Amino acid sequence: MTHVPESIDTGIWRWTARHPEWHPGEFGAEVASFALAADGVTLLVDPLLPGGTADAETIDALDGIVDGDVAIVVSVPYHTRSAEPLAERYGGTIYGHAAVRKRLSSSERLWPVDADSTDLPAGVRFFAVGKPRRHEMPIWLPSHKALVFGDTLVEADGKLHVWDNRPDFVREKLNPTLEPLVELGAERVLVTHGEPILEGGAQALADALRRGPFWHRG
Repeated sequence: MTHVPESIDTGIWRWTARHPEWHPGEFGAEVASFALAADGVTLLVDPLLPGGTADAETIDALDGIVDGDVAIVVSVPYHTRSAEPLAERYGGTIYGHAAVRKRLSSSERLWPVDADSTDLPAGVRFFAVGKPRRHEMPIWLPSHKALVFGDTLVEADGKLHVWDNRPDFVREKLNPTLEPLVELGAERVLVTHGEPILEGGAQALADALRRGPFWHRG
């Protein structure tokens, strides 16, 4: 676990922290955040400051990465985390599902999005998944051909997995809404639980959908 952002690919940094609300066991307890340099915009993905606003080491590292406008993208409201203090520090805007608003002290910096939202920074797109639709929205980052998943997909043992304990639901209600994302041709898949997939992302996603769901919280 490293709370200082480290370069994992060209224009992509990753850091991890202990989930402040996680208790069931070790799997899922460590969560990842990302920063990406994208077309004159710095994207912060599900950012968590492990030491809060007093976390000088992480903040100092981010200060050295941030360049230009800042857009904070939140994959699922539960991952709003440190989005608000970082938006205030960098004069940035938070993009995410409208339910993110409930986790902010002020909604002034929130730009609520849905699957029809266009003209977002660096060409970012959010996708609706699940039937009924989940609040979690996978995020496409075209600048790096990267897909972001909050909780729907995780990495374990070098593979992507759909994270759920309901096989029938996954097969009938979830996977059909994830299958179109394979066509994006992602090179990378950035997950907040587990290691990122940095090559062959579309194939890794397709394999995960064929593999069936994975469940582990201990």
